[in-house]
Amino acid sequence: MNQDEEHLRLLSIFYYVCAGFAALFACLPIIHLIMGIVLLFHPESFGPANGAPPAFFGIFFIVFALLTILAGWAFAGLLVYAGRCLGQRKHYTFCLVVAAIACLFMPFGTILGIFTIIVLVRPTVKPLFKTAIPPAYAQ
Repeated sequence: MNQDEEHLRLLSIFYYVCAGFAALFACLPIIHLIMGIVLLFHPESFGPANGAPPAFFGIFFIVFALLTILAGWAFAGLLVYAGRCLGQRKHYTFCLVVAAIACLFMPFGTILGIFTIIVLVRPTVKPLFKTAIPPAYAQ
């Protein structure tokens, strides 16, 4: 196994790890989701009935939390699929785009994205993606 194949194998593993972190951090807005549900269905728990916040606040918290959680899980899914593509040497452009997007997930994704871009732009790596036979460890 040459150095490029080893780097792609390691990057594939690190994409799975980074996806786990992304999915875990995407669950943090569950606190806002619970607070929005309480605001919507039991506003009296935040004060007297005449001073309770309007239902709009509860809906806002719920929608914001759900969108944030779903976006984080979608990002984690992209990382998982990119890790799989790197392991199987498929979809070179997709892996490069996800590496650039991963740079936004600081600090883990930034480091992973930069290393992925460095590896993928090597002239010896792109031909590995054009071969139809995936490496033995990716099957």
